[in-house]
Amino acid sequence: MANTYLTKTFSSAGNRKKWTWSAWIKRSSGLGTQQCLLACSSGATVFHLIYFDGNDKLNHNYNQTYCNTDRVFRDTSFWYHLVCAVDTTQATSSDRVKIFVNGEQETLSGNFPSQNTDMTINNNVRHDISNGGANFNGQFYFNGSMSHVHFIDGTAYDASAFGSTDSTTGEWKINTSPSVTYGTNGFFILKDGNTITDQSSNSNDFTLGGGTLTKTEDCPSNVFCTINPLTNNQPSNFVLTHGNTKATVNGQWLSASATMGMITGKYYWELKRGSGNYGLGVVLANGTADNITQHSYQNYAFCSRYVDGWEFFHNGSAKRQNNNSQSDWGSTLNSGDIMMMCFDADTGKLFSGKNGTWFENGNPETGAYPMYTLPTGKFYIPCLSVENGNHEINFGNGYFGSTQISSAGTNASGNGIFEYDVPTGYTALSTTGLNL
Repeated sequence: MANTYLTKTFSSAGNRKKWTWSAWIKRSSGLGTQQCLLACSSGATVFHLIYFDGNDKLNHNYNQTYCNTDRVFRDTSFWYHLVCAVDTTQATSSDRVKIFVNGEQETLSGNFPSQNTDMTINNNVRHDISNGGANFNGQFYFNGSMSHVHFIDGTAYDASAFGSTDSTTGEWKINTSPSVTYGTNGFFILKDGNTITDQSSNSNDFTLGGGTLTKTEDCPSNVFCTINPLTNNQPSNFVLTHGNTKATVNGQWLSASATMGMITGKYYWELKRGSGNYGLGVVLANGTADNITQHSYQNYAFCSRYVDGWEFFHNGSAKRQNNNSQSDWGSTLNSGDIMMMCFDADTGKLFSGKNGTWFENGNPETGAYPMYTLPTGKFYIPCLSVENGNHEINFGNGYFGSTQISSAGTNASGNGIFEYDVPTGYTALSTTGLNL
């Protein structure tokens, strides 16, 4: 949630010259706005922040002494591993603050703290995670997800303490049990879930300062598909929340495609209808429908208007649509109903249904009676179209918006949590699912 944050005030100060903060984060909405990851303050004017600035650069700010990364971080499709290591005892100024992203040390510009500065972080003052701290309470919330958050009191570790490079794929991967010395004020929270109980031996538990702390299946070792905010040309009107799984549109039709695609394999996902019209389906990557930011028709932009977009489509009645050509299909969803969608990329067959029943006698397991049969060997991406309403999509995270699925259906793949049974042979669209 956009207004969720954690807070703690240490009973005594730790080593204010030397410490490390490490976290895995996945960005969602609010790109191009200031969003705090760690903040603390001592009085009205002394504050200390690690945050994304309005240019999506990572910043370290101690009492308005700034240093920031040269590059920007706008990818909403995967998890970043961030490490900020501080050691103000270093003689070289640029060695006093180091920022690592996915194992690589970033080039920093700006000003570095003076040698032997006692900084505000690790003092016996309020520390906030995902909020601007006491000086900015109620502002600069982080919009996204966090996992495996470490704080080290008294040691400046580099990224290799918390992750490593996979020798086969070259991917930076998480070390779930790092061998580190936490020190007095060190902590380890948000390990494999939404617990804010300290998993180090220090008992430095945090409390929920506001909002709702939601557990998600999406994690650094299994990244799930979401709607991609960068694929819509009117982000202020196509509003994504809840980790880019709930879309709200006022007025015209607007669409966005997802963060992952399919060229082989079998995948399943769901949509919970809220209000307004909707379309759910797939688009051809790099086709006209996928490049919806380039096209409009009387302020309308829905994926299946184009030759390379296929959707179950509701605009007053239930239809299937491709290339702006409609035909009756299935039945409409009422508010709260759940649409099921399957795509078999190996055969090109796309199926739709609702509340546990597939439309028009479709059977994804046998391949009978699909909604559409598409050309194979091409790269397809899920898409969502919305007009004047809001709808929630579940790619396997186990939630519709902030509501957890309470009675999940069967899923033989063991990957993802859904309301209804996942057809045999199908799985969630995630990094694990893509590699099954």
